[in-house]
Amino acid sequence: MILYIAEKPSLGRAIADVLPKPHKKGDGFITAANGDCVSWCIGHLLEQAEPDAYDDAFKSWKLEHLPIVPQTWKLQPKPKTRGQLSVLRKLVKQASVIINAGDPDREGQLLVDEVISYLGVKGDKLNQVQRLLISDLNPQAVKRALGQLRSNREFVPLSTSALARSRADWLYGMNMTRAYTIQGRKVGYQGVLSVGRVQTPLLGLVVRRDDEIANFIPKAFYEVLAHLLTDQQQAFSAKWQPSEACKPYMDEDDRVLARGLAENVVSRITGKSAEVTKLEAKDKRQNPPLPYSLSALQIDAAKRFGLSAKEVLDTCQSLYERHKLITYPRSDSRYLPKEQHALAPKVLDAVLKGAAGLVEGCDAPNATLKSKAWDDSKVDAHHAIVPTEKVANLSALSSNEAKLYQHVARQYLAQFYPAYIYAETAVEVTIEGGLFTTKARQDKALGWKQLFKRTTANQSNTDSNNNDDDDNEQSLPPLVKGQILQCERGELLEKMTQAPKHFTDATLLGAMTGISRYVTDSDIKKILKETDGLGTEATRAGIIELLFKRGYLVRQGKAIKATPVGVGLIRSLPDSATTPDMTALWENSLDAISQKRLKYDAFMQPLLSQLDGLITQASSQLPSALQGVASSAPKRSFKKPYKKKTKAKAK
Repeated sequence: MILYIAEKPSLGRAIADVLPKPHKKGDGFITAANGDCVSWCIGHLLEQAEPDAYDDAFKSWKLEHLPIVPQTWKLQPKPKTRGQLSVLRKLVKQASVIINAGDPDREGQLLVDEVISYLGVKGDKLNQVQRLLISDLNPQAVKRALGQLRSNREFVPLSTSALARSRADWLYGMNMTRAYTIQGRKVGYQGVLSVGRVQTPLLGLVVRRDDEIANFIPKAFYEVLAHLLTDQQQAFSAKWQPSEACKPYMDEDDRVLARGLAENVVSRITGKSAEVTKLEAKDKRQNPPLPYSLSALQIDAAKRFGLSAKEVLDTCQSLYERHKLITYPRSDSRYLPKEQHALAPKVLDAVLKGAAGLVEGCDAPNATLKSKAWDDSKVDAHHAIVPTEKVANLSALSSNEAKLYQHVARQYLAQFYPAYIYAETAVEVTIEGGLFTTKARQDKALGWKQLFKRTTANQSNTDSNNNDDDDNEQSLPPLVKGQILQCERGELLEKMTQAPKHFTDATLLGAMTGISRYVTDSDIKKILKETDGLGTEATRAGIIELLFKRGYLVRQGKAIKATPVGVGLIRSLPDSATTPDMTALWENSLDAISQKRLKYDAFMQPLLSQLDGLITQASSQLPSALQGVASSAPKRSFKKPYKKKTKAKAK
């Protein structure tokens, strides 16, 4: 008997649907006509044991116990799903071949692997376990996946990476939470002070942003525009570019702070002749934006529709599991395997039948085009989120489901349109020795951009990496290098520096995915890749929501701000616990484990040493910033402030 172990019932049913019929449904499993069997987990069936499972003394929270470091790690069945684990225990014994059908990501790999290990599968039977990767629950896609089984041993590094993450989070979260909760009681704070290696640096970002805004002092700066005329009285303007000699009068962002300097420029150029000293016109092209990863979709949906990260994830999960209209949503990839390009005609046909409005007034997509999205080197266990071959019935979807399906579909459609081509003209004008510049853009071929013409937030619907520089561009009269113009007048523009904006769902997610921008250590910055971030695609929404649930963050309109408890906690912790440097390095190391570039022990040993130092530091000082601060979170037991989260939860 072949036993398929899926991550959840919906995936199990999708596998069973393509196995020989008739089926026999049991309690927690489905048997096919050929005797093969499909069963499933229900998320994590196992969780890290609590400290008192290692020693009864740990039921009491005491500083002298810390850090608690298990010598031999223990997993325990989750009480609510113990019955399903018993079902799997019987089936595993009967099976001749086991297939891991966890979701196609790091946590999905570990989730099933840990069950197989816990149930005692060893030797040849363990070595022969196979891996089934399913990103689309429609029958034709499941059948294709069944024809592409791989050895589960190929994914040992991925599983080891998830295991390292799980244990490291337990060690850090359990010990730091206990240490600061114990110390918090000494200054009168009665709540549990939950500390996590992802949630706390994220909270730190918000607290520091709030501080920047509160402490911001606006200051005036000055710009100068030259209003120019050609001999034919055709007008345009150009902006002054201060020279090196002006540096003493400028801030670190090269803004002129001395009004007198700007006024002097205005008086010098008014009524004077000007010369076109540089004229550069060239055609430029912009390739289609890549299909969505979950974070990219969450960021765009927050900007365009005002949806929270959790709303996007939940809606996408419904589109994937219930409606089978999109592929696996918890993906951090924005690329597609080359072989999937062969499916393009069917997918495009489904999109055009179900959401024809996306291409209304546009050229038809060309299924033979192959954008940069198809790149096997950037695809591993999962690929970008794209529509499936199933035709959508938009009227049967909720409002959010319809919005997000079309958002995903439009991004996929863009791959089958040519590049956007435009002519850009850059002009430099010299007036009385001063340099003034302007530029203009003219569309030549809209290409994929025609899909986004009707959207009201073009930038957010394409790609945050596609900088269009459309703002404030003007049309220019015909110009030639050396042409003499007349500066009709100079104009002084007085502006005020602006405080940074409070975080929103979109910008906080953007900070999590591009965390290297917030890393303070220059050496660590060099190590990190652009793709490193806080948390994973599957956990980021949960991490944000967890901070709200624990009373550390609050929403005021679209703005996300820290509460007094959140501020007090960050003020009480060492910088290393509140900045993303440490956890960003962790993410880099965990990725290296999954790529076979780092061993498990090489990650865990330095972590244990660091943890010793953090606990010593916590024990030596009181969190005085929390003195007089009332707990704003629901009361929680001091016995279990931390437990291992499922893949949909935060760390």
